Amino acid sequence: MRTASGWFKTEREGERLRVIAGGSWETGALSALDGGLRRLAREPVRFASIDLSAVDSMDTAGAWVLYRTRRDLRARGVAAEFEGVDRSHADILARVEKGDVEQTLVRDELHPVIALIAHIGEASLAVFQECASLLSFLGVTVITLGRSIIRPRRIRFTSLVSHIEQVGLNAIPIVGLLSFLIGVVIAYQGAEQLRQFGAQVFTVNLLGISMLREMAILMTAIVVAGRSGSAFTAQIGTMQVNEEVDAMRTMGLDPIEVLVLPRVFALIIALPLLTVLADLTGLAGGALATVLVVDISLAQFMERLNDAVPLAAFWVGIVKAPVFGFLIAMVGCREGLVVAGSAESVGRHTTKSVVLSIFLVIVADALFSIFFLYIGV
Repeated sequence: MRTASGWFKTEREGERLRVIAGGSWETGALSALDGGLRRLAREPVRFASIDLSAVDSMDTAGAWVLYRTRRDLRARGVAAEFEGVDRSHADILARVEKGDVEQTLVRDELHPVIALIAHIGEASLAVFQECASLLSFLGVTVITLGRSIIRPRRIRFTSLVSHIEQVGLNAIPIVGLLSFLIGVVIAYQGAEQLRQFGAQVFTVNLLGISMLREMAILMTAIVVAGRSGSAFTAQIGTMQVNEEVDAMRTMGLDPIEVLVLPRVFALIIALPLLTVLADLTGLAGGALATVLVVDISLAQFMERLNDAVPLAAFWVGIVKAPVFGFLIAMVGCREGLVVAGSAESVGRHTTKSVVLSIFLVIVADALFSIFFLYIGV
C-alpha cells in the first residue's frame, strides 16, 4: 500500500510473512496506512518480519503504528520482529515500547480527619446545589401556575381529569384501608395506656385530635408520595430518556405547562378529598376499637367526639393537604425532568423522589405545627 509519503508491501512464503515499509512514516500518512496494517495483523501466519530499512523518516505516531502491528501479531502467537532498523528509528521505537504500559491511577491516601472533612464538604455542597435547583424549579412552576390561572384556557382539562382519577379515585382503597387500621391502632394503644390512670374515656379525645390534625393527612401524604409521586417521576423520566420531552420543546410546547401543571393541579385537588376520606375511615376504625376496648356505645362515642374535638382540628388537617399535594407533585415532576442517560437513572431518581417528597412533607408538617401553636389553633 502506497501513499504520497509512506508505503508498505507484503511478501508471503508459506507460514512466513515479510512486511517491507518505506517512505516517510509520519502523522500525515498514517490515516491511509492504518487500516491495512490492522488487517495485516490478523494474517494466519506463524512468523513475521517487519523490514524498516527503506523508511526515510519516522515520528512518534508512525513508530506507534508499527510497534502496535508487531504487538498485535505477537498477541496472536506470531513470532514477529523488526529488521533493518536505523539507529534513530530504533530509539523512537524503544521509547514507544517503553511507554506502552498500563497506567493505574493511585490516589493519595488522606488522613482520616481530612477525608471526613472533605466528605462533609462534598455532601454539604451537594445539598446546597440540590436546594438551589429545587428552589429554581419551584419558581418556574409557580410562575407557570400563575400564568395558567390568569388564562384558564391554557389548562389541559382532559389531562387534569385523567390525573385526578389516577392519583385520587384509584388511591381510595389503599388510603381508606390504611387510615382505618391506623385508627384502630391509635384507639387500642391509647386505651391501654389511659387505662392505667382510669381515663379511658379520653381515648376519644386522643383519637379525634390525632387523626384529624396529624395522622390522617400525614399518612395520606406519605402514601400518595410513594404511589403517585414515584409514578410522576417514572412517567416523565421515561419520556425524558426517549427524548419525548425534547420533542415537545422542538414543537414549541412548554413541558412545565404540558406535563407538570396537570399533575400539580390533580394532587392539589385530590389530596384534600383523600384526607377527608382518611379522617372518616380513621375515626371509623377508632370507633370500632373504642367500642370493643373501652366498652362504650357508638352513640356515646359520637357524643364524646362532638364535645371533645373542635371543628378547627378538622380544618387544620385540610389546610395542610393542598400544600403537601403541591410539594409531592413538584418534586415528582422535577426528578422526572432531570433524568438523563438510561433506565438506571429513572430508577435512581424515582427513589430520590419518594424520599425527598416524604422529607419535605414532614418538614412542612412541622412548620405548620409551629405556626398553629403560635396562633393558638
